[in-house]
Amino acid sequence: MSTTTEAPDTAAAAAAPAKPKLKTSAMIASFADPGQKTSNAPFGHALVKAAQENDKIVGLTADLGKYTDMHIFAKAFPERFFQMGMAEQLLFGAAAGLAESGLVPFASTYSVFAARRAYDFLCLDAAEPNLNVNIVGGLPGLTTGYGPSHQATEDMAIFRGMPNLTIVDPCDSVDIEQAVPQLAASEGPTYLRLLRGNVPTVLDEYDYTFELGKAKVLRGGNDVVFISSGLMTMRALQAAKALEAHNVDVAVVHTPTIKPFDAETVLKEVNTDRLAVTLENHTVVGGLFETVASAVVTAGVGKRVVPVALPDQFLDAGALPTLHDRYGLATDRIVAKVLAELG
Repeated sequence: MSTTTEAPDTAAAAAAPAKPKLKTSAMIASFADPGQKTSNAPFGHALVKAAQENDKIVGLTADLGKYTDMHIFAKAFPERFFQMGMAEQLLFGAAAGLAESGLVPFASTYSVFAARRAYDFLCLDAAEPNLNVNIVGGLPGLTTGYGPSHQATEDMAIFRGMPNLTIVDPCDSVDIEQAVPQLAASEGPTYLRLLRGNVPTVLDEYDYTFELGKAKVLRGGNDVVFISSGLMTMRALQAAKALEAHNVDVAVVHTPTIKPFDAETVLKEVNTDRLAVTLENHTVVGGLFETVASAVVTAGVGKRVVPVALPDQFLDAGALPTLHDRYGLATDRIVAKVLAELG
């Protein structure tokens, strides 16, 4: 009598618990981990709070109030809210006009539309006259799975060359809540890479306060130093903790302001014998990595810097957890890259 032996890989697959099938909603889901502490619509609520203290603040959007958390402001201050329709150039031009009249506009749309579709209007209407126009860009980098039409993977690269423009890449709800009033009070135009919906709350566990234009050391470490911005600071902190199991001691420096860049703080941390790694939710071209590399070269520091960033290509559509793993933003991918670098 013959017997059939199941192949080892088949047997293992049968024994392993099946991974839950990701639904389409995972393409636009929060990047928060299951069970992680979050804050709902921190930008919208922070803008309402700032507007209660400053009657010059107004809000505008290009048919994306619900998807940029601007609807919170619209409900609280309907007389100070302007729905401009699907016309991003008009959105920025109108915001510049409001700023010219002495108001403090916050104008929200998706980052891809702000950077690709309305660049000239922001540049000439707001940046050249140095007006206090605050652009709020939703879905920055790889925070949506809806493919290149919605993934603003190159927004910082596009905007870094614009004179007078301040660029802020917040990590979490703490950053956003503290950044909004500082942006309102700052001179000149600003660009905020918005994290919307249920946004993780991470930095409350550290002795941290957002200061426009400043980088902050969140934790020390003797072997590796992470320089990170945006949601990748959350991942940097997670990777640093995971690397403890491998006896690797990692420092994390959070750089929420990309421009103007706090080169002094960053160079002090980079100019050591530790492995230096930048982490960003942006293409490797023109973002945090090149900002840090430029500062290193300009200062004459002979130091290699390793980037963790999105590739210089149009990305796939799909579920965010799958894409973050595919393109190297997931925590375990960061850990593996650091261990490989350390040899």
